[in-house]
Formats: sequence, structure tokens, C-alpha cells
Amino acid sequence: MITSLSIKNYALIEKLTIDFSKGFSIITGETGAGKSIILGAIGLVLGKRADLTSLKNKEEKCVIEAQFEISKYNLKEFFETNDLDYEDETIIRREILPSGKSRAFINDSPVNLQELQDLSLFLIDIHSQQQTQELSDESVQFKIIDAIANNGETILSYQKLLKEYKTDKSKLNALLKKQSDSGKEQEYNTFLLNELVVAKLKSGEQEELEVDYEKLNNVEIIKESIDKSLVIANEEQFGVFHNLNEIKTSLQKITAFSPEYQNLFERITSVAIEFDDVSRELQNASEKLLNDPVQLELVSQKLQLIYNLQKKHQVNTVDELLQIQADLENKVLELDNIEEEIAILAKSIEQKTTELDAFSAAIHQNRLNAIPVLSNQLVSILETLGMPNVRFNMELLPSETYFQNGKDELQFLFSANKGTDFGLLKKVASGGEMSRIMLAVKAILAQYSKLPTLIFDEIDTGVSGEIAIRMGEIMKEMSAKMQIFAITHLPQIAAKGDSHFKVSKSTVNDDTQSELKLLSQEERIVEIAQMLSGAVVSDSALNHAKALLN
Repeated sequence: MITSLSIKNYALIEKLTIDFSKGFSIITGETGAGKSIILGAIGLVLGKRADLTSLKNKEEKCVIEAQFEISKYNLKEFFETNDLDYEDETIIRREILPSGKSRAFINDSPVNLQELQDLSLFLIDIHSQQQTQELSDESVQFKIIDAIANNGETILSYQKLLKEYKTDKSKLNALLKKQSDSGKEQEYNTFLLNELVVAKLKSGEQEELEVDYEKLNNVEIIKESIDKSLVIANEEQFGVFHNLNEIKTSLQKITAFSPEYQNLFERITSVAIEFDDVSRELQNASEKLLNDPVQLELVSQKLQLIYNLQKKHQVNTVDELLQIQADLENKVLELDNIEEEIAILAKSIEQKTTELDAFSAAIHQNRLNAIPVLSNQLVSILETLGMPNVRFNMELLPSETYFQNGKDELQFLFSANKGTDFGLLKKVASGGEMSRIMLAVKAILAQYSKLPTLIFDEIDTGVSGEIAIRMGEIMKEMSAKMQIFAITHLPQIAAKGDSHFKVSKSTVNDDTQSELKLLSQEERIVEIAQMLSGAVVSDSALNHAKALLN
């Protein structure tokens, strides 16, 4: 339960610290005094989004801090899962900076808003007038029935499986579409792949072929140049070899006279050796040269094939063609495997369908068992709230569609008076009737929920007198199991509280401020008397207030 709330620089509140107790707490105050500000502050602590308009003084940060006693609510696992420090007295703090940025902390550990919102589901339920209208929504009606049916764990398992089922269905549909669209594509890819496979391409092949082509295409010119070079080198009297040997002989005679001449002799010797090697390679090259038109044609054809493939695939190298070939092989293989994948997914979907149907059947049966319990309890409570002839007709309609909570559709029909036909809640129930039905629902759910705190924000809309007294008594009964707050304008409900807080607004130095104060017994008598008679409190109003409190 919430044990204290501290607010600084929020809306009309400059600074406020208030402690709360267990049981039934009342919050009253005139319209516009700031009751919604208190709820807004609690909402921020529970993870609602904020902006700069929340700041009273735009130059200072807003800080809202709430302390919760959670030792009895088995929340250690949540804290461990989210890597948070657990404390029986857990403190949640929310800060809104002048820059507009927001920060949140649980026991001084920074957290994001989603984590706050997740934790809030275990701490407080704030019932607003909007929630009363949501009672006519089918999803809300299902939540009520499922809470009584104890369907929570089963629905979670169902939802997990449904997510996997939808993923499989999505994959299957994509594969079927791909299979349908890929007929011509598969044929074309296979054709392109076969072209490349037949070409038997190798990395670096193009460069080698281009060299071979130049040799074969110019064999006569090459042979003539090499042979001429060999003649010049080997001519008996004037060839290069002869002249180099003459130079070596001449230099050898003077090597003893100077290291310089010895160096020159060694250099010319090296030249002679190198030239001899070049000459031998020229001889080998000459012997290898053949005029081979057939080979030339083969090389030319292979090069042309490579050029054509490069042009077709808009690339410049054989390596790029080889990559395209590998990609095409993967595509063809992938499409070949589609049928196998489709068969595997179809089998998985069939199995999940069987499991989903089993979960749905269990959920459906639990709901069938819970509906009479809910209907009887609602009627029992509402009879005491001035609706003696109320009836409910809740019909489960089986469907073939997998919804988020099973395969049921629901007709939640209502009749308030004898002789009137059943109708949809939102069409036939008045505002006062909706308020009473919602209170009855909350009173029933309180028996099945371990939620620490419930805040009713003007659930008494449209009721008064004896009905208001009974509504107050029901909330009082609920407070034996959980902490209850009621924001109310009705003195009959206000008198049922164990403690009473008043929200008021005042002006100090041209500055409007809201305050929340715990009333003493005497102050409470005056407050309830004012709720009965207005600003001017009469003796009869005071006596009436005392009577209500007693």
C-alpha cells in the first residue's frame, strides 16, 4: 500500500508531504481545488508521461516521491527479474527537469517508464469515470470474467503460443507468395547459372587469356624480333657476346693496377653473365613460338565469352562473375528448399492450432463456470444498491477466430427493471447505474485480486441518499482486504472513511496553491456539514454530519 506521498513544484503544489494509513481514506474538496492534481502526481509516480506544464516554477525541477509497503505482495521476483534492489518499504521517485527531461527511480536505481508502468500494475488501480464507461467494452468485460475464472496463467500461455502461431503463419504466407512469384524467376536464375557454370570461369583467367591472345595473334612479329636479337647477340665476329668477351679480356689485364679497374672488370663480368641468361631465355622463347591458328581461335572464343558475360551482368572482372554465380547458386538452392520449409511450417502450424484449441477450450469452460458466480454476486450487491430487479445475461459465443484472449465472443446484456428486455450496457444503463455496477465489479474483483491499493475517483456519479450510504459501506468492506481511497462529493460516502483528507486552494502573494490536509475529528464534522449544507454551516447540518459519522 502507499504509505506517504511527497510533491515538490508540481502544478499548483509548491511543497507537500502527506502520510497515508491502511483502511478506507476519503479525499474531498471543491471542484478545481486540486484533487486531480493529487491523482496526476500519483499517475506520474506510476509511469505516466509528463511535460513542462507539470512544473509550477519553470526554473526548478519537479520531484514526486511515493513510499509503498510491499512486504505482503510477493514482488521480490519482479525486482530480481528487473535487476532492482528490493525493499519492503519501496520508494519510487519521479523527477521532471526544467529542460523537459524526465527521470525515474525505484529505490534510487534509475529505471525507464515501462518498468514503472509494469510495477504499477502490482501497486495501485486508479478508477476514473472513464473506466466506468469502459465497462461496456468487451475486452474489459472479459477481464472481469477471466479474473473470477482464474484464467490468468492459461491466457498468458495461450498468448505466448498465439504469438508463435502468428509468426509461423506470417512466414508460411511469405513462402507461399515467394513460391508463387518465383516460378519464372527460378527458371531465369537457373538459365543464368547454367551459362556461368558452362563457362568454367577461374579467378585470374581473363588476364592470362589476354596475354596468350596477344602472343598468338602477333607470333610472326615476335619471332622475327627475337631471332634478330639472337643473331645480334651471337654473331661470330661482331656479336654482343664476342664484344663483351673482348672487353673482359682487356680489363682483366689491368685489374692488378687499381681496385677501380678490378671493380669495372667484375661489373662487365656480371653484365656478360646476365646477357648470357637473357640470350638463353630468348632462345627458349623462340623455340616455344608456334603459329597455332586453332589455339588462337580457342583463346579468342573464351575471351569473347567472358566479355559477353561481363556485359550481360554489368561487371568488369571474372571474380565478380564468380560472385554472381555463387549468389545464383544460393538463390536456386533456396527456392529448391521452399517446398521443404513450407511442409515443416505447415506441420508446426497444425500442431500449434491443436494446442491453441485446447487452451481456448479450457478458457471457455472456466468462463462458463465463472459467469453464474459473477452474475449472482453482481445481482446480490446491486440489490443492496437500489437495483432490486437487476438481471444480467452473459453469453459466450464460440468463434473460429483466435483472439488475444481465446476464441470466445461475449454478449454482456443487462436489464435494470422487471418487464424490460435485455440490452447492451452502454445503451440501456444510466450513469448512476453504471457507477453502481462498476463498484459492484470492483468489490467482487477485490476478492480475487492481491492488489494493495484501489483509488475511486468519483465513482458515486449519479447516486445519492441511501444508495450512497450503501456504496460507502461496500468500499468500507473492501478496505478490510486492501487500501481504499475514495474521491467523493457525497457526505454519505465521506462519513464512512477511516481517515479524511481535504484538498483546498488558496492565494498567497498573488500565487495560487493547492494543499492536502488530514482532517481532525472536529474538522471532519465541519467538512461533512459543508458538504451537506454549503459554505454556511447550520446546526442541523452539524448534527446531521455527526449522525453520519456515528
